[in-house]
Amino acid sequence: MSVHIGAKQGEIAETILLPGDPLRAKWIAETYLTDPFCFNKVRGMYGYTGYYKGNRISTMGTGMGVPSVSIYANELISEYGVKNLIRVGSAGSYQADVKIRDIVIAMSASSNSGVNELRFGGADYAPTANFDLFIKAVEIANQKNIPFKAGNIFSSDEFYEDNIKAFEKWSKFGVLCVEMETAGLYTVAAKLNVKALTILTISDSLITKEKLSSEERERSFDQMMEIALELA
Repeated sequence: MSVHIGAKQGEIAETILLPGDPLRAKWIAETYLTDPFCFNKVRGMYGYTGYYKGNRISTMGTGMGVPSVSIYANELISEYGVKNLIRVGSAGSYQADVKIRDIVIAMSASSNSGVNELRFGGADYAPTANFDLFIKAVEIANQKNIPFKAGNIFSSDEFYEDNIKAFEKWSKFGVLCVEMETAGLYTVAAKLNVKALTILTISDSLITKEKLSSEERERSFDQMMEIALELA
């Protein structure tokens, strides 16, 4: 029995969309899915299952950070048989040519999290997207004429950093943007031999200091969702 998810066996689809915010999961279910039902309210982490174009698909929040997403990913895979985990979230741009509302598909995730350092005894592990999901997302984006960037992103343990220029080092090495979960998601998926992919919408820029409001973020997520939902 799962510790953090109250769903019954069979209530969660093999493909699940994972926003950080549980209310975003509720919004996804109500906006895009037909016949959605709520399978989880434990700790307020709403989860729903419904249908998109006839394909069964679920969505659930993960909370913020590597530890939180790792807990939920472990239980979704081990206890409920989820095979495809697709993070859909927002990110802050590290590059001048990665602009507000741009779509980023994460090929890999650098991180300052200590989780993998502990796991691998101080050695570096490179959390990487599943190739099948990645190439399918690229094909879907191209078919729909949705522009995107793809590359290395940064999963940070800090939202409010003491050194506001710390991102410049990562930017110099080509890292596209920052969020807080992908390194954990990709690591758990690799360990448990399932597929994972992160698709992000740029909601703010550390270069230009632009930011989207919460309402603008919701409206700007349509293209990201178009790609993610077609992966079901």
